[in-house]
Amino acid sequence: MTLLTAGGAAAQGNLPPAAVPATVKAVESNVARQGYFHVGGHYVGEPGKEVMTGQMYVEVWAPREVKHPWPIVFFHGASSTATTWMQTPDGRKGWAHLFVDMGYIVYLTDQPARGRSAYHASQQGRQIAANVAGTERNNTDLVHQGTWPQAKLHTQYPGEGADRGRRGNAVFDAGFARSVPYLASNAETQDLVQKAGTELLDRIGPAILVTHSQAGPFGWLLADARPQLVKAIVAVEPSGPPFENHINATGRARPWGPTEIRLTYDPPVADPAELRIERQAEPEAPNLVPCWMQAGTPRTLPNLRNIPITIITGEASYHAPYDHCTARYLTQAGVANEHVRLEQRGIHGNGHGIPSELNNVDTAKLVDAWLVAKLR
Repeated sequence: MTLLTAGGAAAQGNLPPAAVPATVKAVESNVARQGYFHVGGHYVGEPGKEVMTGQMYVEVWAPREVKHPWPIVFFHGASSTATTWMQTPDGRKGWAHLFVDMGYIVYLTDQPARGRSAYHASQQGRQIAANVAGTERNNTDLVHQGTWPQAKLHTQYPGEGADRGRRGNAVFDAGFARSVPYLASNAETQDLVQKAGTELLDRIGPAILVTHSQAGPFGWLLADARPQLVKAIVAVEPSGPPFENHINATGRARPWGPTEIRLTYDPPVADPAELRIERQAEPEAPNLVPCWMQAGTPRTLPNLRNIPITIITGEASYHAPYDHCTARYLTQAGVANEHVRLEQRGIHGNGHGIPSELNNVDTAKLVDAWLVAKLR
């Protein structure tokens, strides 16, 4: 029989208090308030068997002292969830903690049909999953397996030993373990996020959008839908370039330019086939790909026109050969933006996983400085 103390707790003698073991990575937190909710979603299915689909999980963290007028909404990339912003694979603070430390309220999302945002196979498209070989080649072991010219410059993936960045290395395995299946259709994903994301902005008010990789089009789509509620967009290696895949995939893509689904153009475009495009005859510089641009008098993207935008690219990433095409396309469409190549700011060796790499404090500070300068 368990004996209880006067306070109701089981008697434990002189046992020391519990502690987090050294094998479990934990960070000191400046989060004073935390909560979660879902946005979007609707009921589908035959009567009596309805389920909810399309909802998006959102987690909010608020610091003890809020120092900025607008919060940040983080959107993760393919095969990821909000955990990609929380901690790095080797257990250091991720961008979510770093920006809370800087005094921002942050919102962390799991894309619809992924992670804590329910997926229903009977109601939604098929899912796919990242594989180990592709992850090593494109994200973690670029020096040995990358096929683009800049890959040999990669130095920032965390981990120790000769097998750093490869399966079997503890840090690689920890990073790969957090990957999850995701919808195969980018168009379906973008439609779901635009619907849920506009509801999120309507609920929380004006915000800064930080997107990574596959989430890049979400920034353009949410700004298109709610331009008055998007204060700035930080696009970390956004999905691109316009109209055609390069490096880790081939073939036509993103028929609306920077997105798979409709954007508002002026003059209006009812079908993306109405966009007249032409490919540069030659790349702008060695080790870059030629870009697809609008031909003749370009149509503009009026809803994105007055929003501060930066596109951030790592020195060694597979995005290094083509992110300039996204920046050029936006500029041609009347959307001012700043393309930041990290090596030109003295930040070297980054691959595609910029928010999780060894110098993520430096890259977070760069983003904060840009936001302060643009939004003061």
